[in-house]
Amino acid sequence: MTRDEAYKLLTKYLKNKNLIKHSLATEASMKGIYRRLTPKDEQNPTDEEKWGIVGLLHDIDYEVAQNENLLNKHGILLFERNEIDLPEDITHAIKAHNFHDTKVEPESFMDWAIVTADRLTGLITACALVRPDKKLASLTVESVQKKFGQKAFAAGANRESILLCESKLHISLSDFIEIVLHAMQSISEDLGL
Repeated sequence: MTRDEAYKLLTKYLKNKNLIKHSLATEASMKGIYRRLTPKDEQNPTDEEKWGIVGLLHDIDYEVAQNENLLNKHGILLFERNEIDLPEDITHAIKAHNFHDTKVEPESFMDWAIVTADRLTGLITACALVRPDKKLASLTVESVQKKFGQKAFAAGANRESILLCESKLHISLSDFIEIVLHAMQSISEDLGL
C-alpha cells in the first residue's frame, strides 16, 4: 500500500478535519520515531513509509465507531467487517493502538510507537492551542513537559500510555516529546498550527 492509497482510504472513512489533522500529525510522528529507532545504515524508505501509514490510518474507524456507539471496538471495527484489507503488520499495529479495548497486545516497536505517539500528538496539539499564537513553532520540549505534569490539562491524553515510550521504545520522555514535537512542527502548515 502506498501513502497515496492510504490517504484515499483514510478520507473515505474520516470526514472530520481535526481527526484528519490528528492522523497527519501521527503519521509524521511515526516516521520520526522510525528514524530514531533505526540505525541510519539500516533505514529503508519503504519501512519508514509503512510506519507513517500506521500513523495515518490508526483512527480510520473512529467516526464509524463513534457514530454507532461502538468506541470499545475502535481499532478493530472495520477489520471485523472485512471493510479494509491491509498488510498484517499494519493491521496488527492499528488494532493494538487501542489495546485496552481491543485486547490486541502491542508486540513490535511499531505497535508500541503508535500507542505512545497517538496520545502525545493530542497533548502537543492541546499545548499549541493554549499558546497566544496557537502555533507549534512557539512550543518547546520544556513547555510540553510542564503541561504533561498537569493531569487536568488535556486529560484525554493518557500519560501512562505516553510514558510507555521509556519502557517499550527505550526513549526518554523528553527525547520522545522532542521527536514528536519536531515531526509535528515539520508539517505545521498542514496541521493549521
